[in-house]
Amino acid sequence: MQQKKRASCYRFNLEIYGMNNVVRIAGATVNQTPLDWTGNKNNILNAIEAAKAQQVKLLCFPELSITGYGCEDLFLSEWLSEKAWQTLLEIIPHTHGITVCVGLPLRMESITYNGVCVIHEQKILGIVLKQNLARDGVHYEPRWFDAWQPNATIELTRGHYTFPVGDLVVELEGITFGFEICEDSWRKEKRPGYRLAQRGVNLILNPSASHFAMGKSQLREQEVVKDGSRLFTCAYLFVNLLGNEAGRMIYDGDIIFGVQGNLIQLNNRLSFKPFNLVWCDVDFTNLEATEKHPLTDSKFKNEEFGKATALALFDYLRKSKANGYVLSLSGGADSSLCAILVAEMVRRGLEELGAEKFCATLNIPIGTSAKEITGRLLTCAYQATKNSSEATFTSSQQLAHSLGATFYNWAIDDEVASYESKIEKVVGRKLSWEQDDIARQNIQARSRSPIIWMLANIQQAVLLTTSNRSEGDVGYATMDGDTSGSLAPIAGIDKPFILQWLTWAKKELGYTGLSFVNNLTPTAELRPAERTQTDEKDLMPYSILKEIELLAIGQRQSPAQVYLQLRERLPAHPADELKAYVRKFFRLWAANQWKRERLAPSFHLDEINVDPRSWCRFPILSAGFKFELQELDTL
Repeated sequence: MQQKKRASCYRFNLEIYGMNNVVRIAGATVNQTPLDWTGNKNNILNAIEAAKAQQVKLLCFPELSITGYGCEDLFLSEWLSEKAWQTLLEIIPHTHGITVCVGLPLRMESITYNGVCVIHEQKILGIVLKQNLARDGVHYEPRWFDAWQPNATIELTRGHYTFPVGDLVVELEGITFGFEICEDSWRKEKRPGYRLAQRGVNLILNPSASHFAMGKSQLREQEVVKDGSRLFTCAYLFVNLLGNEAGRMIYDGDIIFGVQGNLIQLNNRLSFKPFNLVWCDVDFTNLEATEKHPLTDSKFKNEEFGKATALALFDYLRKSKANGYVLSLSGGADSSLCAILVAEMVRRGLEELGAEKFCATLNIPIGTSAKEITGRLLTCAYQATKNSSEATFTSSQQLAHSLGATFYNWAIDDEVASYESKIEKVVGRKLSWEQDDIARQNIQARSRSPIIWMLANIQQAVLLTTSNRSEGDVGYATMDGDTSGSLAPIAGIDKPFILQWLTWAKKELGYTGLSFVNNLTPTAELRPAERTQTDEKDLMPYSILKEIELLAIGQRQSPAQVYLQLRERLPAHPADELKAYVRKFFRLWAANQWKRERLAPSFHLDEINVDPRSWCRFPILSAGFKFELQELDTL
C-alpha cells in the first residue's frame, strides 16, 4: 500500500449515463453479522441487483456494511480490514451501470479509519473517512478508530487501484454530493454539512450504524434529515443498518429522504428481511418539486418495542443457530413478557416472510399456524415451591397454552429442603425467616436454575433470563437464580413500562392469555404467603424508582440533586419518605454493581441502560455514596 502526502479537500467530476437533473437515488439497509463475509457480501450484492432492476443510479449502504458495526476490538487487527478490502474487490465487478457507496474499515499505517467507498462503473473513485467519532452511551468508537481531519485528503494506492482518501466531494452531471457518516451529523457545530454546503453540494448521504432506542427515529428525522436538508439547502439521505447485528444493539433499518427541511420518503423499519431498498426520484433542478411519498412508519413506543424485540429475538436465534428458547415462566409480568415477545417474533416473522421462508431461516419444519411454530420454538416451565400460589400457576399455564408454547410444571421443594438441611448441619441450627430471610429466598430462586438450564442444554436452546432494568438498578434479583440465562431480552426496560405494555398488548395485539397476568400484583413469591410479599413493598413504588433512575443514572445527578428534583415533581409526597427512597436507591445501586457485571447480554431498547458492557459503567467497589448521602441530612 502506498500513500502520498495530505492535500486540501478533494473533489472529482464525472458524467454518469447522460444523467439529467432528476436522479433516482436509493438507500439499502442490510442485516449484517460480524465476520460473516459471504452473508454480508450477498446481502449487498442482492441489494445492488434490486437497485439496478429499479433503474437506480446512486445507491448508498449503511456504515461499515461490509464488516458489520459490531466487530469491536477486531477493528484493531490488520487482517479484518484486509479481509474487508478483499470483499470490496469482490463487490466492485457488480457495479456496472450504477454508483454504489459502501462502508468498510480502512487500515493505514497501523491506524483504522471508518470509511465509505464510492464505486462507479467498477472503479473506486475514493474513500470518504469519518470525521467525528461516537464516544458516549453505547459507543466506544475512539477505542477502534481515529477521526479524520476536515479538509484533508491523501492519495492511496492498493493493488491496481489508486484513489483519493479523506474529505471528498463527488460531482455528477448536474449534482454534487458529499457525506456525513453517522456521528458526523449529530455534532451540532462540527457537522461536515456546513463545509459541504460551502463547497456547493446539493446532496448529502449519511450511511449510519445508529442503534435503536424507542423514540430515536423521530430525532433522526428532525435533527439529522430535516434540519440537515434545511440548513444546507440540499437533498439528504439517511441509511441505517438493520437487525440485531452482534447480540446487544438493534438497528432499525431507517431509510429517510429529506429535501430542504421536509421529509419526502421513509421506509417501514425493523424488517425481518435481509435487506430493504427504498428509492426516490430527486429533482435537482427544483428540489421542492421532488415528489413526496406517504409516510407510514409508526413511531408509537409500544409498537416500536414489540417490533424491535421481535426482530432482535429472531436474529439472535438464527445467528446463534440455537433450536429455540427456554423460559422459566413464573406467571408474573416479566417472564410473561418474555413469552409474549417470542410469540410476537413468530407472528411478525410469519406476517412478513411467510411460513416457508421463516421456518427455513430458523431451520425448523414448516408449521401451519403461529401457535404450532411457537410450540416448536418456545418451551416454558413453571417451577413451584410451597410459597407459590395457585394464581401464578394458572397465570403461567393459561398464557403458555394461549400462545401454543410447550409447557411443563414441577416442584423444587425437595431441592430446597436438601440445601437447607445441609446448611443447618453446618451452622448447627434451624433456619428461620426472622434470621435468614434473604438466604432462604435466594436458595429457592437458585434451585430453579440447574434444572431449567438442563432443559435448555438438552434442547440446544437459548435460556431467557427475565430480569428487568428496575431490578437491575437495585439488585432485586437472585444471582444465578432469576438472572440465570444466556440472554436477557427485557433487562433494558423499566417495570412501569412493562406493566403498561402488557395491558396494551392484551387489548391491541389480542394476547388474551395475559388476562391472568395483568390482574396480579408483582411479587417474587419467595416468602410464605402470610408475610404478604410484594415487589414494591420490598423496594419502593416503581413509579418513584423510575424517577430516581432517570435522574441518578440517566442525568447523572447526585443524591441531593435527585432528592430536590423529586420534591419539585412530587410535592404532596412526604419528604422523609422521599429521602428514604433516595438513600435506598443509591445504597443498593452501589452495592450491586457486581450483579450488573454478570447480567446476561441484554437488548438496548430505551434511552438508558444499566448494562456496564454497553451503556453505564460503575465501579464494583466504592464508598457507596457515603458522603453524598450525608448531604441529604442537611436538606
